[in-house]
Amino acid sequence: MTIEAKLDAVGIVASDLAKSLAFYRALGLPVPDGAENAPHVEVPLGGGMRLMFDTEETVRSFHPSWSPGGGAGRIGLAVSLPDPAAVDEMYAKLTAAGHHGELEPFDAPWGQRYASMNDPDGNGVDLYAPLPG
Repeated sequence: MTIEAKLDAVGIVASDLAKSLAFYRALGLPVPDGAENAPHVEVPLGGGMRLMFDTEETVRSFHPSWSPGGGAGRIGLAVSLPDPAAVDEMYAKLTAAGHHGELEPFDAPWGQRYASMNDPDGNGVDLYAPLPG
C-alpha cells in the first residue's frame, strides 16, 4: 500500500524564541504579533508550507532527552500523513528499512498521532496526522 505523504512544514527549535521571531519578522515573514509568548508558533509561507518554531522547553516536554546537538538537531521537517494508522505504518516501514526512529508513535496532547525519525544525516523528520475528533 502506498501512503500519501506531504512535506508541509519546516520546524526550528529556538534557543531564544523572541530573537528568532524578530529575525524572521525582519526578513519579511508574517510572524503574528505577540507570538513571542507562545511555546509553539506557525508562520504560513505560501503554497501550503509553514515555518514552525518551538521553544527548547516545548520540545523537552515530549522528548525529555532532546539536546541541540543531539540526533534531532534544531531544524526538522514535518510530514503530514492521512490518518493516525499511516503514522504507525510509515514509522514501522522506515525503521524496518534500518532508519533511526527517534520517537515511537504516540498520541500527542496537541491532537496528533506523532512520531519522529532521523534521516541518514541526522536531521529530524516528524510524521503526524490529526487524531479523530
